[in-house]
Amino acid sequence: MKSTGFTLIELLVVISIIALLMAILAPVSQIARQQARTALCGSNIKQLTLGLFVYETENQILPYGFHNTLTPPPGGYPGGSAYDRMGWWWFNYIGGLYNKADSKKSVLHCPSKRLRNPKLKNNILCGNYGVNQSICKSSIGRERDAEFIGTPLRSGHISRAAETLLILDSGYSIITWWHATDAPPVSPGSTIEDTAYIPGLWINKERDLWDGQEQDAINGRHPNKTVNVGFVDGHISRVKADDLFVEKTNNGYKNRSPLWLPK
Repeated sequence: MKSTGFTLIELLVVISIIALLMAILAPVSQIARQQARTALCGSNIKQLTLGLFVYETENQILPYGFHNTLTPPPGGYPGGSAYDRMGWWWFNYIGGLYNKADSKKSVLHCPSKRLRNPKLKNNILCGNYGVNQSICKSSIGRERDAEFIGTPLRSGHISRAAETLLILDSGYSIITWWHATDAPPVSPGSTIEDTAYIPGLWINKERDLWDGQEQDAINGRHPNKTVNVGFVDGHISRVKADDLFVEKTNNGYKNRSPLWLPK
């Protein structure tokens, strides 16, 4: 009786074809997952931008980036007392977003972040989204940070809102143009706030980063080292990290305003 099974050669050919298909499909699948995470990140930015504007509508002003207060925000103080300031952060003003005891991934978590240090990875202030501190100012800070301290702005008072950053992929929950230049007006400090960064920006490979931030800061999160950005006029865009770089020139700083500093 003639055998109907596979010969050894036929079996090897089938295995080779399957292996070849897997080798072809694996990168495609990885790219698809990366694009899906990027799209989800953009959706998160959209929802957070909307939340900031809802707060502004109700209070005639955007929220503080950071506000020191002895009263804990709903859900508990974000971050860790060892290296984060204790107070209200901008997302605490948008109801229902944060609860320290809740391990579920919310719109505050960037699905593409690449932090390798568990302490930073589990810290909501690190490696997710940051507001532009030139707009969502802090109520208190160091004397050196005077330009980022004061009353938050209103979007309606910013004439070139479509060109001005409000919220973006960030290494820390508040970020400034100082973190987007290799020649800030003062020397960088050593606190975790000072190591805020734009993921994928070329200057990050020359910066002093905290352990575990390197891959996120240097390699970036999204394809072609892009970042998701919410602008003051409410539109969302994905731009190259290097397009947010602020260059020091003989006449001051190029690309600082209206991109980072509103006009």
